[in-house]
Amino acid sequence: MTTLPLPQGDALMLAEQLRPALHRLYRQLRRDSEDMGISTLQKLLLVAILDHPGIGVGELAQMERLRSPTISGHIKSMAAAGLVKRTAAASGDKRRVGLEITPAGHAMVEAMRKQRTDSLAQALARLSPESREAIRHAITALNEIGA
Repeated sequence: MTTLPLPQGDALMLAEQLRPALHRLYRQLRRDSEDMGISTLQKLLLVAILDHPGIGVGELAQMERLRSPTISGHIKSMAAAGLVKRTAAASGDKRRVGLEITPAGHAMVEAMRKQRTDSLAQALARLSPESREAIRHAITALNEIGA
């Protein structure tokens, strides 16, 4: 694996300022949607399954950098709650089981997204028009970081 040189000067200082701000924002959004009846990890898994229909437990564990038994336990409780279902693999391999989100799981993801969007919109509405405009201009650059 090739290691990149560490950023210097302005990039490092900006990273030191941005990281805690993003962390606080993420924690606030997470707190605002905690009363959904499932854990934070289960919310993460639900969205991952929505984004990758048919994904297997092993693949999901690898993608989320968790152990398969950990994922399996969460999937069992999510299946019991009617949020996900196990399906036959598209490849026809009867040993492999895929995961899909149910209509109830879709509804939960949509409710979670709406709740987080509403919470974020309320926080943004409290900012000055200048601050909102600064955030609007930063969105492109922030998306480039995550790409």
